[in-house]
Amino acid sequence: MNKETLNGDIFQLFDIIKGNGAADMFGFLKDKRFLLVLGVIGAVMIAAAWFLFTKGPLGPTKVGVGKVTKQNLNPSVFGIGTVEARLAYSVGPTQAGRLLKVHFDQGDLVKKNQLLGEMDAVDLVAKKAAADAALAKAEQNIAAFEAQITEAASRKELTGKTAARYRELYAAQAISAEALENKQNEAIAAAASYEAATASASAAREEVVKARAERTGIEQQLNNLRLVSPVDALVIARDAEPGATVVAGQAVFRLVDTSTLWVRTRIDQSRFYGIALGQEAEIVLRSRQDRPMQGRVARLEVQGDSVTEERFVNVSFDDLGGFIPLGELAEVTIKLPSEQNVLVVPTAAVKKIDKTNGVWVVKANKIKFVSVQIGAQTLEGQTHIIKGVEEGDTVVIYSPQLLKEDMEVRVETKS
Repeated sequence: MNKETLNGDIFQLFDIIKGNGAADMFGFLKDKRFLLVLGVIGAVMIAAAWFLFTKGPLGPTKVGVGKVTKQNLNPSVFGIGTVEARLAYSVGPTQAGRLLKVHFDQGDLVKKNQLLGEMDAVDLVAKKAAADAALAKAEQNIAAFEAQITEAASRKELTGKTAARYRELYAAQAISAEALENKQNEAIAAAASYEAATASASAAREEVVKARAERTGIEQQLNNLRLVSPVDALVIARDAEPGATVVAGQAVFRLVDTSTLWVRTRIDQSRFYGIALGQEAEIVLRSRQDRPMQGRVARLEVQGDSVTEERFVNVSFDDLGGFIPLGELAEVTIKLPSEQNVLVVPTAAVKKIDKTNGVWVVKANKIKFVSVQIGAQTLEGQTHIIKGVEEGDTVVIYSPQLLKEDMEVRVETKS
């Protein structure tokens, strides 16, 4: 029987069934060719069912897999950040006043102790003059009281000697008791005058100390009216203009130390493993994408971002060459130490279920979730597995459906 005859018999059978012709059906069944047609239809149905339940949509989930291998790994971590300054300063007055002069604007480079601006002194100059006069008067009072001390000391010595001589004369009954009493009173008065002059001189010295302190305070206030740069820096903002009234602590100038520029880089917390101070990094600025710059990890910030699940790594520049990319976006690649002959899986195979890192391992066409401890990762999509799997294990990389424990799968083979 050729192919055309068989096809004709099959279609004839369908027509008879459709037309419900009993006589035709009985006649056809008497034909020996019926058994052959029925066998062909059965084979087709069996093949279709086998395909649906093994290779088709009703069969096991088809998954892409990879192998656990041992390799030499050169891991690195990628992040994006912004160029910032580690040291930034706000320069302003320590008391409220009116801004008198400004000498620099944003974008200007300034030197340490260079005058940036000045506040209006108002009456501080007059107060300083009064403090100078008060100090001079206090110093003159000291000179006057020291002269009084000298005079009082001389009188005290003279009256003391005279009183001593009169006591001797009284003992010899050469003078009266009244004369002795007068001289003793004069000696007592002279001693009191000496003590008073000494106390007055001490008070005058205290007045000098007070006057000097007051003058120093006014001088300090005058110095605070001079807004000076604390370091060699770049002016990034001028927040007030001459004539404006500013309060104590308000910034007039904002400065940054350009020698402390670094990139505050955001790193995914899952990729933070292995980053350490001093590691080399490559920095690509948005404005210089064809000229990568070299840098190093300068600080690992303790506080991370719990919302974005990122950690902050500050990467300093080795040499900016005078370029100041403050506030510019940068791409950072941190080079981690190389690892020799370690277990590696494709990064896509690592999943997190119930806060546990693991991989789906395929054995006998069934899968099992195995928790693993991951290490460093490469930008090419390889992850170091510290423990959890063995070399040669088959792990799932891709699945179109949600995987479950002990699910039967069909491994997709590459053609």
